[in-house]
Amino acid sequence: MSVICRKAQSEDVDALHDLIQGYAVQGIMLPRSREALGRNISHFVVAEDDGKLVGCGSLLKLGSDLVEIRSLGIADGYKGQGIGTKLVDTLIAEAREQRIPKVMALTYEVAFFLKNGFQVVEKEIFPEKVWTDCVNCSKQHNCDEIAVLKRIEVAPEPAEMTYARM
Repeated sequence: MSVICRKAQSEDVDALHDLIQGYAVQGIMLPRSREALGRNISHFVVAEDDGKLVGCGSLLKLGSDLVEIRSLGIADGYKGQGIGTKLVDTLIAEAREQRIPKVMALTYEVAFFLKNGFQVVEKEIFPEKVWTDCVNCSKQHNCDEIAVLKRIEVAPEPAEMTYARM
């Protein structure tokens, strides 16, 4: 098996929808419509094995210093093979490229995120998340997901060049 991670493309929407919907019917991931996936395809990365989409994840900017990993899922038969870690590494590299130092997720898979360098934190430290998604969630008042956070090193913004008048 040689799984590669790449940016999602519009041709991936149906496979992404099917994968996410499998988790959504179990109540462990928010559903996403095909239309919403199409509009937000640039936020997604996918894992592919010999042309077959076997995993996905997305990165949503919640603020100038915070992004959320969301819609992270692996197809049945591919779990436990390191694909989730590859996806998370790809998403963290994207956050680093965007110079965003904090990466969070809400999850039921705490051990996975701990293994990947995250730490458990209180959900309440993310008002950006609460007002973006939680306000519309059916579990808003009895959320059982665990918040995790990873701080990453990012390159400083390049200093603006100033020119002295001669």
